[in-house]
Amino acid sequence: MFTGIISDVGEIVAIEPRSTGVRLRIATVYAPEGIDLGASIACAGACLTVVEKGTGIAADPARHWFDMEASDETLAKTTMADWRAGTRINLERALKVGDELGGHLVTGHVDGVATLVARDNVGDMARLTFEAPAALARFIAAKGSVTLDGTSLTVNTVEGNRFSVMLIPHTLTVTTWGASKVGDRINLEIDMMARYLARLVESGGLPAAA
Repeated sequence: MFTGIISDVGEIVAIEPRSTGVRLRIATVYAPEGIDLGASIACAGACLTVVEKGTGIAADPARHWFDMEASDETLAKTTMADWRAGTRINLERALKVGDELGGHLVTGHVDGVATLVARDNVGDMARLTFEAPAALARFIAAKGSVTLDGTSLTVNTVEGNRFSVMLIPHTLTVTTWGASKVGDRINLEIDMMARYLARLVESGGLPAAA
């Protein structure tokens, strides 16, 4: 589990095609001695497993890195197929018992891909508008939570399949959102509470709202 609070912006430094997916090397500030093999790290919102770790890349011998493997299914359901060497991605370590839950409960299981359709800079903040797949848009509600590229955000407005969020300067600075632009494809995970409530209503477990 994760909270959607980004703790590093990593960089893809190598991509190795495999017969059923890819192997990724990601540069990070996370020290390798603090990462267990088999540990989970959310990479742009997708939970992946550490298979190797170390220090030293061609561009910087002192820089730390870890390797992850992604299947063809993961590539098809997320934005990973778009990643190239140099792509920057939001990172978050898995939640530990006793950690502060600063965002909301995030599984790291990407539900689909949204598209950034508008960016309006409002002073030193930014209002971003996204279009979600129709099958997922019904789970997104104003003032509810949503995970975008691994970041826990509060939904401001919803209109059809489109919804908006407002990003404060801190978020723009410590994540990849500062460089976001219209047309970007974004990993989307809906709030699992919204998913389960909708399922209860559909199954007759809860009455639908009037």
